[in-house]
Amino acid sequence: MTRILGTIALSVSFALNAWAAVPSAEVQIAGAVMAAPAELRDGAAVLGYSPAGERVMLRKGSNEMFCLASDPARENFNVACYHKDLDPFMARGRELTAQKITGEKRNEIRFQEIKAGKLKMPSGMRMLYVLTGSRFDPASGKVENAYLRWVIYVPNATAASTGFSTKPAEGAPWLMLEGTPGAHIMISPPRK
Repeated sequence: MTRILGTIALSVSFALNAWAAVPSAEVQIAGAVMAAPAELRDGAAVLGYSPAGERVMLRKGSNEMFCLASDPARENFNVACYHKDLDPFMARGRELTAQKITGEKRNEIRFQEIKAGKLKMPSGMRMLYVLTGSRFDPASGKVENAYLRWVIYVPNATAASTGFSTKPAEGAPWLMLEGTPGAHIMISPPRK
């Protein structure tokens, strides 16, 4: 009985801590849009978290950017902004991750769904920005240990069609997932 009560108390404590850790919608929005170029931040849609920790739309957008707030359950700050045409692909990825389907299997499912016409993927280039850091300070609007990388989605692109290498090299752009609907150019500057 003591073990059961201890487990219940731990679960309640964890739930309360998780609830308390969710920043306000304003703070989540301010942090999420930091990944986008400055001129696109004000009009970006933002998906974040409710006080209960559920994913919710925090702000509807008025431009082409769609941003994701940092997950309050994660220790480090991690936000992303991408062109709204990528959202069906990204949303499906979040659904599969919630089902504990990750890595190559997650990509395989999405690529099959794109080929079958069940999942929409833009035919031209679309941009994704990813910003990570140790934490976001809403008072200063700064991200500590900020690291920004860029991803340009070029569905079905190959090394032959683009001239990009398919091998990662620090600071150099390279083509990842060559020849697939999720092919993209990675640009990761050297870390400081």
